[in-house]
This record gives sequence, structure tokens and C-alpha cells, in this order.
Amino acid sequence: MNKNRLLPFLISAVALAVLPLLLQGVGEAWVRIVDTALLYILLALGLNIVVGFAGLLDLGYIAFYAVGAYLFALLGSPHLSENIPALAALFPQGLHTPIWLAIPLGAGVAALAGVLLGAPTLKLRGDYLAIVTLGFGEIIRVFMNNLDAPINITNGPKGINSIDAIHVGGMSLGEPWHVLGLTLPPVTLHYYLFLAVVVVAVVMCLRLHDSRLGRAWMAIREDEIAAKAMGLNTRNLKLLAFGLGASFGGVAGVLFASFQGFVSPESFSLQESVMVVAMVVLGGLGHIPGVILGAFLLAALPEVLRHVAGPLQAMTGGRLDAAILRQLLVALAMIGIMLLRPRGLWPSPRHEDRLMPDDTAGGRA
Repeated sequence: MNKNRLLPFLISAVALAVLPLLLQGVGEAWVRIVDTALLYILLALGLNIVVGFAGLLDLGYIAFYAVGAYLFALLGSPHLSENIPALAALFPQGLHTPIWLAIPLGAGVAALAGVLLGAPTLKLRGDYLAIVTLGFGEIIRVFMNNLDAPINITNGPKGINSIDAIHVGGMSLGEPWHVLGLTLPPVTLHYYLFLAVVVVAVVMCLRLHDSRLGRAWMAIREDEIAAKAMGLNTRNLKLLAFGLGASFGGVAGVLFASFQGFVSPESFSLQESVMVVAMVVLGGLGHIPGVILGAFLLAALPEVLRHVAGPLQAMTGGRLDAAILRQLLVALAMIGIMLLRPRGLWPSPRHEDRLMPDDTAGGRA
């Protein structure tokens, strides 16, 4: 690694390691906000493969999040054994699948769902693709909401609880750890796990961006007809983008289910899908640092604005609902940012921006 990059890298690593320790002194709620932001960053990185790299507008991405969450909820809780006698005979205490098996299963099943979504939509573009993917996301949510009869699989709108906490080396992340005189609550332990998964996801995205596959996706994004004329198999490349992007959502869903200990269809609404798309667009389409920034801001901003909406509600004598006022403030912030930075907060450098000053000066000379 270049010495000029080593120092900022080490400073960032130390800051990320110390951050939850500082925040838990203020309150565990702040660490939970950062945990949630890390899950949204993982979702945004996955959607960025589909929307940012391949240029396929997906408004139903939250469905893959739901697939991963419900998969671990079923495999990591006594719910199936309590409702299916055949499974109760085999696993009287429930399945309780370990996390090292649940994560690849969640990624694989979500990737399969992504390919199944992508296959019938290969010839659709733009608004038509967006409408179909939006419908897919709503179908999954309605499916989870009604799959409680005749066999109770998802428990309908009541959701699934008693989901196992993640165990690492035989120790549960659902209980505090005492390390070197420090007490690490569950939210802090989950922070380090989520951070490790996000770092792996960022490395994968960076490698994809600079690979032949990433360049092929970007060729499809810029001009699919030209990419096909150059010999690219656009069908397989699109399916790969859908599947790989969906796998990120599946992993995030598994982590979400274990973190919350409860899942229900309300957590996977259309509003969540739109929010993840907004994170990618707001940060900068196709630019990984921008996507991370956009996801963190949009995940943390609503929670931070709780402290602003409360006083504003008091000023109006309670006539304005705090939740609606908070959403209004988030919307105004997003509109302002898009007006000032239409290409995103941290957009990908354009070709003309990459020109070296010396080369530019020499060209003019």
C-alpha cells in the first residue's frame, strides 16, 4: 500500500474501532443507529451493482432483504417446529441454524430470487423495468403477510419472533461481553460484525468495479445495443447483476433478523425500497464512496431529526405530528441536496475531470 494512503487508512480504522465505544457512553441508542446505517450501506452497495453499474432500475430491491430475513427467521427460530408436526418430530427444539451456514444460504436464495426476477424482465428498460420490479417487491411483502394459512409458515402480519442471536466462537452477540475491563453491549458487538461484513462487501464492489465484468456492466449501462454489437452477452450479464446485487440484500436480511430478533412484513414496505434507491442516487450512482455516504446520511438523518422535530412540535402546540414533521424535514433536505448537487453528493469523476492539469495546460499550449 502507498505510504500516502497508509496513514489515512490507519486513522480511519482506529476511528471506526473506537466510534461505538464513544457512542455507547452517550447512549446505546446512538450505537443502534450506526448499526442500522451499516445494514443500509450493505443494501445500497448491493443495489449499486444493479442500478449504478448495470443501469437497471430496481424498485423492488427490498424483497431480497425480506427473503434473507425470513429465511433466517425460519431457520433460526422454533417457529417451523411449532407449526409443522413433521419438523417437530425431527427437530423438537427448532432448527437453530448457525450463522456461518445461514449467511451463504441467505445470499444464495436471494441471488436465485434475483435471477428469477431478472429472467422475465430482460427486454424491459427504464420505467417499464421499474414498474415490474416494484410489483415484485410488493408481491413478496403481500406473500409474507398472507402465508399463515393453511400452513403457518410466516405467521402473517404478526411476524416471527424468538430468532436466535448470532454466536461467534460459542459466545452469543445477544449478551454483553466483558473485554479488558470494558463492557461491550450487544449493539456494540453487532456493530463490529456489521462493519466487518461491510468492509468485505466494499472490497468486493471495488474489485468488481475494476474488473472486466464491471466494465461490461458499465458498457450495458451506457449503450446496451452497442455493447451487444461488441459481442457482450447482455442477457447473462444482466442476470448476473440481478443475482449478485440480490445476494447482498439476502446477507443484510440475515443480519437484520438476528439483530432484531423479530421480523414482520411491515419492515419491507415500498417506502424502504424507495429509500435504498434514494441512498444510491443521492450519494452518486456507480461511485462506491458516494453510495456509502448517501446510505449513511439517509439512514442516520431521520433518527437525528427526531431531536429537531420534537422542539418544532412543541412550538406549534402539538398540532404537527412529530413523525410526519421528521419525514418533511428529510424530504426537504433531499430536495435541497439534489438541487445543489444533481449528480449526487460524491459523484463518480467524469472523464474530463480526470485530465491532469499539466496535460491540460500542455494541450492549450
